[in-house]
Amino acid sequence: MKAGIATLGCKVNQYESQVMMDLLCANGFEQTEECGQADVFIVNSCTVTGTSDKKVRQTVRRARRENPNAVIILTGCMPQAFPDECESIEEADIVIGNSNRGRLPQYIEEFMRTHQRIIDVKPHAKEYGGESSVSGMNERTRAYIKIEDGCNRFCSYCIIPYARGRVRSRSIEQILSESRRIGQHYREVVLVGINLSAYGSDIGNNLLDAVRAAASADGIQRVRLGSLEPDLTSDELIEGLATEPKFCPQFHLAIQSGCDETLKRMNRRYDTAQFRHVCQKIRSAFDNASITTDIMVGFAGETEEEFEKSMSFVKEMKFARAHVFAYSRRRGTKADTFPNQVDEQTKHLRSERMIEAAGAMTQEFLHSQVGRVVELLAEREVDTDVFEGYTENYTLGRIRGSALGGRIVRAKVTGVGDGFVICEALDSNCEESRI
Repeated sequence: MKAGIATLGCKVNQYESQVMMDLLCANGFEQTEECGQADVFIVNSCTVTGTSDKKVRQTVRRARRENPNAVIILTGCMPQAFPDECESIEEADIVIGNSNRGRLPQYIEEFMRTHQRIIDVKPHAKEYGGESSVSGMNERTRAYIKIEDGCNRFCSYCIIPYARGRVRSRSIEQILSESRRIGQHYREVVLVGINLSAYGSDIGNNLLDAVRAAASADGIQRVRLGSLEPDLTSDELIEGLATEPKFCPQFHLAIQSGCDETLKRMNRRYDTAQFRHVCQKIRSAFDNASITTDIMVGFAGETEEEFEKSMSFVKEMKFARAHVFAYSRRRGTKADTFPNQVDEQTKHLRSERMIEAAGAMTQEFLHSQVGRVVELLAEREVDTDVFEGYTENYTLGRIRGSALGGRIVRAKVTGVGDGFVICEALDSNCEESRI
């Protein structure tokens, strides 16, 4: 039998989709990329916004149209947060949450035997579950390792603590074991979590412990981190990461807003002064670190003055890249009930202005890379003998050469293109990534 999967949402979801596919393959299934060829098709859902939910419904219904006879499974954050709503998506034969996907083969066998719809969304466990590990991420040139689940922060706009439960951390021994398996095939690993910065707070460890465990595995040459919380990115953490030679100096710090009044309504745990300090500490501890971010515009109650404050602070921080998005009301969150909601047209105009500012910052950062010697992981061929990939600080680069795919290439940045840097190989002694 063949199984396919559609993954919506974050890197954690991508990791968990690979876990589910590995589980099915271990139970006799063959993976397919085509929904129409699948006997079983999984939709791994995201529920971060109302728009995300709409996309989940569309994906499930499209899967049913394309393959009327397949077993359609809906799992992930949307069923966990809104089980009743997902039960009403009749095109899904099996609906399960985030905590019981280890029983996928049994659910499939039961449905195929009885043809009775299965709805089984269980509450989160209090500790990190016995989730399977993965040995890779299909054909990607880097692998993810999920080391943490859940969030205790309850930002006023966010449904994720309800979809993911409280902070639960994976043991150092499990991280090391999975890193060793991944190191047999990959050179780069990314540690991810729902609230990655909170890793270890429940088991007596910290994020630096996890980085060192991953870096100690044979074969691993680079370790990256997913998104971090600014107030949990301590001086001690930054200083410790700076001593780890395999750590890649790229920090994704989700600022959300550059206005203190807006941050307070968001129930973020920092202000702009603290955020500025973290950025300054990173830049003093690392040579050529990149800092990327997420910026929300049009949050409930955001005045024009608050938006201008946010714009000014964002420009001051000189981010390497910024993902800009408009606030979307989310049922079940406090912010959904806040007064003075911003109209859609104003959100759109503010998004355009912030995106323009973010683009200018990116180009400025790319030009700052010219003349630097970097190590670029050549990930995909975009033209004949032209490869594209990322440097240590996650700058997108292109390089010319033959048979470079999957290799780490020492190169010099010689110019800037549209959203990427142009690199020239310095030697032919490239490190194979064994993908």
